[in-house]
Amino acid sequence: MFPGNKRKALTFSFDDGVIQDRRLVQLFNKYGFKCTWNLNSLSFDLPGKVEFKGKTATHDKVSIYEVKSLYKGHEVAVHTLYHPDLCKESDDSIRINIEADRIILEKLVGYPIIGMAYPFGTVDDRVVKIIKEKTPIKYSRIGWATYNFDRQDDLLKFRPTVHCLDFTNLSKLIDEFINLKPEEDKIFYIWGHAYEFDFDDTWDKFEQLIKKIANRDDIFYGTNKEVLIDYHD
Repeated sequence: MFPGNKRKALTFSFDDGVIQDRRLVQLFNKYGFKCTWNLNSLSFDLPGKVEFKGKTATHDKVSIYEVKSLYKGHEVAVHTLYHPDLCKESDDSIRINIEADRIILEKLVGYPIIGMAYPFGTVDDRVVKIIKEKTPIKYSRIGWATYNFDRQDDLLKFRPTVHCLDFTNLSKLIDEFINLKPEEDKIFYIWGHAYEFDFDDTWDKFEQLIKKIANRDDIFYGTNKEVLIDYHD
């Protein structure tokens, strides 16, 4: 059960630490949402672009000097040093990418970090074994949606509910979650990248959807750590 004897929890998770996070942080703060921001610590301040289906978005990274203040009140988590596909890395590279990123980010934000999201959303049993044996990471998100709100036991292969740009399913799931009156804990987990709203300028569309689920007395709004770890039994 979540704080306030609530059975429903909503959490967000966004990756890469791009400058569009500045706008998304303001949006989440406006509605009282909590998000976990998964950052690559060797990419701070670097410029970039990303293409998707013939469209381009800026992929400039936030400054190392704004990390603590920008993400205040939310949660910062690991996304590896430089965003490699961990399944293709050596054992040592996997450990270093996770642990060095964690240590750097902890120094920036000033609190222990136990969460993560896998680059490219991919993982295998070898990577999970290294995380369990060589790091303090307790949960990590993969990239395949469940389209449901069920609790999950394998927190190192945690599947999100829906992607932020999957507006058709997102809208249906928001309505379903609002009307849900569960007798056991349910989690609504939305993930993505802030730059993705720039492809078709869908910022307002996303805001109109998520504001429907804000400020509800029967929903706990927490970070990934709060929802998956602090109140996971």
